[in-house]
Amino acid sequence: MTRHHSGDARRDESSPTGSPSKQSPYTLSRRQFLSNSARVSAAGAALLATGVWSELPAAESKSPNEKLDVACIGTANRAGANVQGVSSQNIVAICDVDDNYLGACGQRFPKATKYNDFRKLLETEKHLDAVVVSTPDHIHVPASVMAMRLGKHCYCEKPLAHSVTEARLASETAREHKVATQMGIQIHEGDNYRRVVELIQSGAIGPVSEVHVWVGKGWGGGDRPKEGQQPPANLHWDLWLGPAPERPFAAGRYHPANWRRWWDFGSGTLGDMACHYMDLPFWALQLKHPTSIEAEGPPVHPETCPLGLIVRYEFPGRDSQPPVKLTWYDGNMVPRQIAGHATGGGGVLFIGADGKQLWSDYGRHQLLPADKFQGFKPPAPTIPNSIGHYNEWIKACKEGTPTTCSFEYSGPLTEAVLLGNVAYRAGKKLAWDGNQQKVTNTTDADPFLKRAYRPGWTL
Repeated sequence: MTRHHSGDARRDESSPTGSPSKQSPYTLSRRQFLSNSARVSAAGAALLATGVWSELPAAESKSPNEKLDVACIGTANRAGANVQGVSSQNIVAICDVDDNYLGACGQRFPKATKYNDFRKLLETEKHLDAVVVSTPDHIHVPASVMAMRLGKHCYCEKPLAHSVTEARLASETAREHKVATQMGIQIHEGDNYRRVVELIQSGAIGPVSEVHVWVGKGWGGGDRPKEGQQPPANLHWDLWLGPAPERPFAAGRYHPANWRRWWDFGSGTLGDMACHYMDLPFWALQLKHPTSIEAEGPPVHPETCPLGLIVRYEFPGRDSQPPVKLTWYDGNMVPRQIAGHATGGGGVLFIGADGKQLWSDYGRHQLLPADKFQGFKPPAPTIPNSIGHYNEWIKACKEGTPTTCSFEYSGPLTEAVLLGNVAYRAGKKLAWDGNQQKVTNTTDADPFLKRAYRPGWTL
């Protein structure tokens, strides 16, 4: 299985730059923030995510110097970067439905056993310690849950799941089997996000009740091909489809890359990019389950995602923090300005008290307006530098230490992201009970919270 075009978390988006500049007298949950930060191990290997920590006793703990036996499900493009990320360990098995990709990866790891079907791999390679899942979205949970139920530690690309119910299942399975997990939000390891979290949680702009998040790309549009074609000899099309509805192969329409625009396989721009950008407010504001979700976009297409979407989320208050309204914009629905700030390619804008704002993209941030921050000194760093997104997970597999994007954190993040598509497809504002995982004001959303699996594919 192969992930194509991910919206790489390391790619910088074009946006204005600037430097922080005036101390706010307001302090937001400072005691709680420092307390959470202090829980980070002295070695700095396990980093603060959201105050959500899991005990992760490795199923079979290894010494730090002993290498893990890892299987990689997906081998090219985004998956290739993930393979490289764990290449310090023993890559003992590789899997891809595209024989060309599989062969190229096999040349790098000649001792690795090759598979086309991840189920066969997991049934056969019983000695595995850990699995990396880098497939199209509709295979994420089938592969990850099967691996975790077999006691394997799991790294999975974002979004964690293709449906809301799958995301909850992945979180619950990881908790039940006490395996080390990490979702692929690679930008989470960067220093910039850490400094933004510290600014927000130290109260630099006061209490935050409004956040805007945007990205200019658009995955969507198009109609299903009227006629199918014979798949190329190198592509195992039935395995590529997996649990999704049976569709005839059509060159260039699904594999590679374009699967993202189809509801059957992907979740559009929201699924592609929101886990990267919404990660920052989730982390900084300690968000979890929204209470309401409403979406705006073009008329719903039964097959393909929209080329532009606006989603409005409402989150409840947390401890001393106020409720938060978070608005997501993508594609051709991104306005040129938000709250007086030019949007550019992608970013996050926190709205605080007394007109204070904090803007950030992947690599930069700016406190606004500049005249309110003259002489401002940012708080001393309290969140340790990352040892690396992959290294966090590898260490967790061996030693049971926490990861910053465990499924306990990234599961609720993914659920919130995917609820935007549910609200859009249902055509109604949704009242959401996160604890019960239920829309309480309508049944119209129920068909979009989960998906039926093709015969022969089960969880």
